[in-house]
Amino acid sequence: MLPDLTQYMWIAWLVLALLFVIIELMTLEFTFLMLATGTLIGGLGVSLLGGPWWLQVLAAAVVSALLLFTIRPLLLRALHRSSGPHPTNVDAIAGLGGRFVTPFRNDIGAARLDNGELWSVIATSESAQIAVGDRVVVTAVRGAMVEIVPEPTHPDAALPTPPEPNDRSMD
Repeated sequence: MLPDLTQYMWIAWLVLALLFVIIELMTLEFTFLMLATGTLIGGLGVSLLGGPWWLQVLAAAVVSALLLFTIRPLLLRALHRSSGPHPTNVDAIAGLGGRFVTPFRNDIGAARLDNGELWSVIATSESAQIAVGDRVVVTAVRGAMVEIVPEPTHPDAALPTPPEPNDRSMD
């Protein structure tokens, strides 16, 4: 005689929920989290209440679908609301502070930026009076070089606005 395997369905629901949680930790899209919750609430819940296997599967599917189409969009919206676009790579250089480290020779000097990078500096009319050791602010990136201005000494002084990332004036 074979044992009735439907009495062990609660183990299958726990394993399936654990599998969904592990997949969710790798994808981070809330999809498998909703499926894991549906299996726990629907499948395991009906199993513990003594429902037949087909009712367990149906309850798990219904609860998972409800969560996927109601709770998941709300979670995604709340997650994306808090994360605004952050400039990266070269776009993050404009507006960054630093220290002027090498005097201009043939209109090219050097500045160590606050992120630790050493950049070549193009001499401009604003940067001509900068001395070695002065604090500076990057106003624009021109290829592999930057343009700088002296850092304002007064905290309320306005810095020149850096050009938009899609500005074609560099060409």
